[in-house]
Amino acid sequence: MSNQREIRKLFSESDIKDFEPEMKVGLLATINEQGLPHLTLISTLRASSPTEVVFGQFAEGLSKVNIRKNPKVGFLILTLDRNTWRGKAKFTHIERSGKEFDLFNNLPMFRYNAYFGIHTVYYLDLVEQYGKEPLPMGSIVQAALKTLVAKMLSSKKAKREVLNLWTRQLIDKIANLKFLAYIGKDGYPVIIPVIQAQTSGNEHVIFAASAFNEEIKAIPVNMTVAFFCMSFDMEDVLLRGTYQGIQRIGGIQCGSIAVNWVYSPMPPKPEQVYPETKLEPVTTF
Repeated sequence: MSNQREIRKLFSESDIKDFEPEMKVGLLATINEQGLPHLTLISTLRASSPTEVVFGQFAEGLSKVNIRKNPKVGFLILTLDRNTWRGKAKFTHIERSGKEFDLFNNLPMFRYNAYFGIHTVYYLDLVEQYGKEPLPMGSIVQAALKTLVAKMLSSKKAKREVLNLWTRQLIDKIANLKFLAYIGKDGYPVIIPVIQAQTSGNEHVIFAASAFNEEIKAIPVNMTVAFFCMSFDMEDVLLRGTYQGIQRIGGIQCGSIAVNWVYSPMPPKPEQVYPETKLEPVTTF
């Protein structure tokens, strides 16, 4: 895929219609207090008008904290027919009533849910988007096969178990979706699909650079990146680490991430997995 994509300042009517189904993948890339990228699954992400992006909040999480402190975000929407839309937006305000609030809470997922509903709607101004882009499945399948070969040839030895067995198994399943995010020169996060990714030992994630090649080559070496993996069984994990650039493994050009932080976004309690957080005794009852 070329970096010379057409930049659009508006969503078309067909774009807005395509975002309506509940069954889709919505990703929001935000920036935390330390200036590091963060990736979150936001299933309610959609366009409310040609110039506005909205999503509904029903669970707490770091992305909602991040967006209030740094309004610059990147987004990706993936529909079931394997089309993607990516772009940048800027958070403006929240509402706890109104048209979009009623719309979200009347969706079947929330209308008939006895445990939670949408309690806050977030509004963002569209900065730019690049139109409908079909996932290049041929390139992704070839890159996945190359990554599997590189994984077998990789000799990375782990000093510590940053990635536990469950995390490695989730990432290594070829059918699961994987994405990378980093902060671009303009201060907005950029999201790149890296569905071909695999773990290499207990500390690294690698991915053949033949799919989305130009975008992967544009990632600055030694930059902190976020890596998000999800299954269709609603299991997911978020990693952060240092991007080590493109390396040759058995003649295969692979991007490599040295992972140093692991976070479980899954309910009922999202929490940091690595480095392990110290358990504090309860002293107030």
